[in-house]
Amino acid sequence: MSSKNNHPKPEFLFGKRNYTIMLIGIAFIALGFILMAGGGSDDPNVFNPEIYSWRRIRLAPTLVIIGIAIEIYAILAKPKK
Repeated sequence: MSSKNNHPKPEFLFGKRNYTIMLIGIAFIALGFILMAGGGSDDPNVFNPEIYSWRRIRLAPTLVIIGIAIEIYAILAKPKK
């Protein structure tokens, strides 16, 4: 008895649409972390107020939270068959 063709084709856990949405969410998270980076001072005795810029305090964390929400949606969205 031969069982060469009895193996079912492996399926991905999510559909193509889900993976596309996940990549968009990862891009949002990465962009948020990139915008948060920097702003430090080369001299520890000099204060650099750039660390409290609008981009680092408001925009970047908001992008990270939006990215996480997109990831949650991508996981919960029903894949199209």
